[in-house]
Amino acid sequence: MTETTTSPEQAPAVCAAARSVTAGAEKPALAERPLITPGQAGEVADLFKVLANDSRLRLLHALERAGELCVGDLAEQAGMRPQAVSNQLQRLADRRILVSRRDGNNVFYRIADPCVTSLLDLGLCLIEETSR
Repeated sequence: MTETTTSPEQAPAVCAAARSVTAGAEKPALAERPLITPGQAGEVADLFKVLANDSRLRLLHALERAGELCVGDLAEQAGMRPQAVSNQLQRLADRRILVSRRDGNNVFYRIADPCVTSLLDLGLCLIEETSR
């Protein structure tokens, strides 16, 4: 099997988008960081496991589009039962991906960190680029 390499000048546009994510979050570019430790790699893998769920990704996208939604509105948009939405949101909130606020009987959720939105955007960009 032959391996192909891509120079930085030939890198797809998605790479530029990835670089802008860290710049926007005021974090160093990935190439400038020290090699991640085994512990950090495990944490990133755990984060990806939480995100590797089609329902959670759809809920995150709905939240990004709206800014903030209550469970009932998210359930309606995603075509899910409110209890199922609540369970998925709790998993995301446990990882501090989402924050919530209560207003009377409703709990409203929003995305806590713009890096999450950027990661979803990069994932969509990547599948669009690789499916051509």
